Amino acid sequence: MHLSHNHGHLLGATLLVAGTSIGVAILALPVATAMGGFIPSIFLYLAVWLFMLSTGLLILEACIWMPQGANLITLTERLLGKWGKVLCWIIYLYLFYCLIIAHLVSGGSAIVAISLDTISIWLGTIIYTLLFAPIVYLGTLWVDRLNITLMIGVVITYILFVSFGIPLVNIELLKEMNWHKAWVALPVIFTAFGYQNIIPTLVTYLKRDIRKVRISILIGTFIPFLIYLLWQFTILGAIPLQGPHGLLEALAKGETAIAPLQHFSEKAFLSTIGQTFAFFVMTTSFIGISIAFVDFLADGLKISKKGWNKLLICTLIFGIPLIITLIYPSIFLAALGYAGGIGVSILLGILPILMVWNGRYKKKLHAPRLLPFGKPLLAILFVFAFFQIIIELILR
Repeated sequence: MHLSHNHGHLLGATLLVAGTSIGVAILALPVATAMGGFIPSIFLYLAVWLFMLSTGLLILEACIWMPQGANLITLTERLLGKWGKVLCWIIYLYLFYCLIIAHLVSGGSAIVAISLDTISIWLGTIIYTLLFAPIVYLGTLWVDRLNITLMIGVVITYILFVSFGIPLVNIELLKEMNWHKAWVALPVIFTAFGYQNIIPTLVTYLKRDIRKVRISILIGTFIPFLIYLLWQFTILGAIPLQGPHGLLEALAKGETAIAPLQHFSEKAFLSTIGQTFAFFVMTTSFIGISIAFVDFLADGLKISKKGWNKLLICTLIFGIPLIITLIYPSIFLAALGYAGGIGVSILLGILPILMVWNGRYKKKLHAPRLLPFGKPLLAILFVFAFFQIIIELILR
């Protein structure tokens, strides 16, 4: 019984990592990477996955130096000082409000689709928020239970979608390549692999069992990598780049990959499966980033996660994005781009590198080094993150 309980926690933690990563960004990935083509996107996926895996392990290493319950605010304050803490506050709020806005937009659209367009987008967005925000309020255990159920839905609908979608793939479409334009997709790809904010929550949830947290990160990040590759193969192979209802038109309109799929698929149910898959993946990510947001604000504001305090935190987390979403319902792709290009690169890339650099080499803190090769690897990771920020600034 005890062994089953332990494995259950490890499974839940692994699926929380995977579920937090596999969010609304998956719907934008084929559209964002269309100009570059299938082969270049594979190399970008691999590079970003390795980078995000590395910085996740760096955050875990920093957590080892901190007391129980410490979140990113405490980590940055103790390892980078006052200005590190201020930067963490600003970027965290910026990033995760962008992400929650993107999730609410997509979630509202999913509710509208389920209703067969019988309700308005603003009502669909409110319904989506009211359905899942209370689960986040109830805490990590409830989120874990719901996430396992949602991940089962993700797996089933994904298998169905790929099984019916692969026969539609035209290999000639997959041969189109433009390496020069491939880099413009980096901001969305960064967002698609983001999960690190949940690591302090997992450290507490798994009772500081670092081995288990590390396993959950390794497996939990590899699952999205595999899913993204096959998803990319299916969408880019089935939908032309050019022409009416093509991927470039979807990109110009700020639409997800589901919109052109509805036109090019001769099987109406394939689009339905795609929409159902989209609903599951966006919701797993939504509850994952939201529960981590709760822990972040509780740590940063130094208040307990109980009663009216927790209600206040949840109101701050969901209320502001809901208002913005209702005012700007077409903000989906823009929100993802802003989130990945600046927020993810700094908060989940540069800050973890600087924290561990200071902790290892300046403060001389002792803990198992979860990422090998010392300063050279940290320098390479820093350059890659900075390169991504430059791309986002050029694009904007």
